[in-house]
Amino acid sequence: MSLDQVLVVDVESTCWEGSPPPGQVSEIIEIGICPLEVGSGVRGERRSVLVRPVRSTVSPFCTRLTTLTQEQVSEGVSFAEACALLRKEFRSDRRVWASYGDYDRRMFERQCADFGVGYPFGPRHVNVKTLFALSHALPREVGMAEAVRIAGQKLDGTHHRGHDDAYNIAGLLAGLLRSFRAG
Repeated sequence: MSLDQVLVVDVESTCWEGSPPPGQVSEIIEIGICPLEVGSGVRGERRSVLVRPVRSTVSPFCTRLTTLTQEQVSEGVSFAEACALLRKEFRSDRRVWASYGDYDRRMFERQCADFGVGYPFGPRHVNVKTLFALSHALPREVGMAEAVRIAGQKLDGTHHRGHDDAYNIAGLLAGLLRSFRAG
């Protein structure tokens, strides 16, 4: 396990205003990635991997939330190809990875099981949402945009786009790591 870098990941998934249409299930349509250098706190380049859904379509609600359209994600890679890319280009199976909450981890676990795809990450996951609430002695966990505000930072990019959210989460985690070292 390499500890020089944390791979910050944020997924966007197909979603609807109410229940999914009959026969459809929420699935990953974008994997946002932003490596974070642990020692320096420097965020790497943000990356977006669009994933072609096979069991759902992008609803108008989902497009309003994420800006992603069915046409865009239809040009994406398969989920298996996306997982292979994470392992090959980011060494995701040999790094600690982080996300804001457990949603992203659970989506990967479920989709890997559903499609028979090897889990692309190693065993160490950091839940930045819980860590942020604990380190700020908050009475409850807060959403990512609220955490950015509390941390005195500004949202960078488009909220609910995976690569921009991963970049913002990496900024939150960098601040937490700095405060732990200073304390």
